[in-house]
Amino acid sequence: MARSRIRIIGIGLASGMIALSACSGSSGTASGRQTLQLWFWGASPQQQKTLKSVLVDAFNQSQSKYTLEVTYNNSVDSNIQVALSANKGPDIVYGSGPSFSAAYAAQNKLADMTPYAEKYGWKDRILGPMYESGTVNGKLYSLPNSLENIGLFYNKKVLDKLGVPVPTTFDELTADMDKAAAAGMYPSVTGNKGWKPVNQNYISLFLTHGAGGKAVYDALQGTGKWTDPKIAKAVTESADFYKKGYLGGKDYSNLNFTESMQLLSQGKSPFFIGPTLAFQFASDYFNDSAGNTSDLGFVPFPNVDTSLPSPNYTLGSTASLSINAHSKNKDGAAEVIDYMMSNKFAQEINKDWPGYWAVPLKNFDLDPNSYTGLSKTFVKSIKSTISGVSAGHYGFFAGTFFPPTTATDFTDIDSVWLGTQSAPDFLKKVQSDFDTEKAKGLVPPVPAPSQ
Repeated sequence: MARSRIRIIGIGLASGMIALSACSGSSGTASGRQTLQLWFWGASPQQQKTLKSVLVDAFNQSQSKYTLEVTYNNSVDSNIQVALSANKGPDIVYGSGPSFSAAYAAQNKLADMTPYAEKYGWKDRILGPMYESGTVNGKLYSLPNSLENIGLFYNKKVLDKLGVPVPTTFDELTADMDKAAAAGMYPSVTGNKGWKPVNQNYISLFLTHGAGGKAVYDALQGTGKWTDPKIAKAVTESADFYKKGYLGGKDYSNLNFTESMQLLSQGKSPFFIGPTLAFQFASDYFNDSAGNTSDLGFVPFPNVDTSLPSPNYTLGSTASLSINAHSKNKDGAAEVIDYMMSNKFAQEINKDWPGYWAVPLKNFDLDPNSYTGLSKTFVKSIKSTISGVSAGHYGFFAGTFFPPTTATDFTDIDSVWLGTQSAPDFLKKVQSDFDTEKAKGLVPPVPAPSQ
């Protein structure tokens, strides 16, 4: 069997030039195999080791026609954009969510994957809302690599120190955060340093738990408006939450997820509010070596509007996988994606890399009791999310379910948080941009939530 190789590419101008010059066509190897390229973000050495074993080596050993190679680079989003604009780039296109992929699909940079969906039975295998999130005008252009929920991580020892239980209501949560602040702690830790789309997590959270999934669904269908009073109220509530320091306090713009998880492990705050993908950052600080794995807990975020179903979930994805329209080996790229859309892959990769690979299968056949540490907690949270989605108790993460420009508009929610724009003016722009995108067929069809 041909052995795969992983190439580590530096960040900066050199990587951009490599991206521009890379050929999307698959080259042959000495063994006669065709080489398939996947560009991925700059995962840690341990994560790269896991992906090499569970995906690269396992895929290469599963068949004799292709050799998969993975390139790691923190500038993957910009490099992909430059490469696709020149009709080049990798065979398998990684994106930071379906809204990114929809923009490329509109530019004819991605292949229609509908024939492969029919060949492999993806629509029957993948959770309905997640499959539909990758469609544009009825054709499939991307599949999410994972589903996620935005919820509440907590440090059990810090809650014990404060003398409070795990909050089950929004009022209990804010009371706990006030108590933490009075004790000299961060009310919660999170931040958008280095990646402004982090903002989407928190406005999506308030749209789900304040306005409700149905109000957002109606706006996405065009039967309602983004200026709906429920949505406007949720936007204002998110601004109030920010202004009270409940999102990392004054350091929101100076913290990223890694630093936030480190602070949580050090007892500097009782809470980290964020997506389940953050389990991958938590594992660096809550682990067997530190002896504190059992200190970290996770629960769904409590509803701001208590009339909404509980528990409630903000459904999203960590990333998306597509096929380059100019790849010379689309069949091979589809075979790699199909390999990743399986219980076997999900079962193996979540043993050592919790958080990033909740493959969005209808039958997520992973037994939490067969895992240890944070992997066990993560698998439990995902099975709970799938159960909630099946019951219709969910809202929508902007980066997954909103069309590209609309999602970008919600990235700029900090203009409302910082008081440079009013909520009504913000939502008027959202509505205008959304109307343009809806007319172009860029809004993915999704099933309606219950409320």
